[in-house]
Amino acid sequence: MAHLSAELMEGVDRPALRRLVVSFYDDIRRDDLLGPVFAAAIPAEAWDAHLERMTDFWGTVMLGTRSFRGNVYQKHVALAEIAEVRPEHFLRWISLWNANTSALFPGPVAEELQLTAQGIGRNLFYGFFEKFARFIVVDGVAVDYEAV
Repeated sequence: MAHLSAELMEGVDRPALRRLVVSFYDDIRRDDLLGPVFAAAIPAEAWDAHLERMTDFWGTVMLGTRSFRGNVYQKHVALAEIAEVRPEHFLRWISLWNANTSALFPGPVAEELQLTAQGIGRNLFYGFFEKFARFIVVDGVAVDYEAV
């Protein structure tokens, strides 16, 4: 987010990202499509550690904190061994992310978080389906994708 002004960056800090991560994953866990996939991958007792790790991830990506270490791509592609992952999962993930970022951040910050997530989703999509995706988003909802 370095290209956003310092004024817009104000208020985007680890506690704000933590609120986003907690809110987003609360929605994920309640979601009828995504909840079962995440439940298969993350045992109930590991959720606090996962939320901390995802806060580190978004802090590294958006704030440059360098607090996250790991191979996101490899970790996610390994999900195929324990759960069926379909393109619809990506669409729902992006839609929930967009709803949470829009609710918690001002427009330009939410948009930057959303574009970043779509880029991450694009690359992870390749890991599952051997093609990159451009997600088609209408009013914050990912309705479809195009292979690119």
